Amino acid sequence: MRDDYLKNALKVIDDPNILVNVISRRVKQLRRGSRPLVESLEKHSPEDIALREVAEGKISYVLATPEELALL
Repeated sequence: MRDDYLKNALKVIDDPNILVNVISRRVKQLRRGSRPLVESLEKHSPEDIALREVAEGKISYVLATPEELALL
């Protein structure tokens, strides 16, 4: 995992715990065959692709509201 991608992604999602969850979910999707949302001339790991997607604003997240959590 490249440190510069991580630093850029942390500028977008500043909570490391949320970032880990977003990246891990996206990495699973990429490993199962989803196409990357960013283009690159070099070969990147799924983790680096996911970090770039977050840093470039291609992926976002929404936290559940207390009402939504109560329904679970």
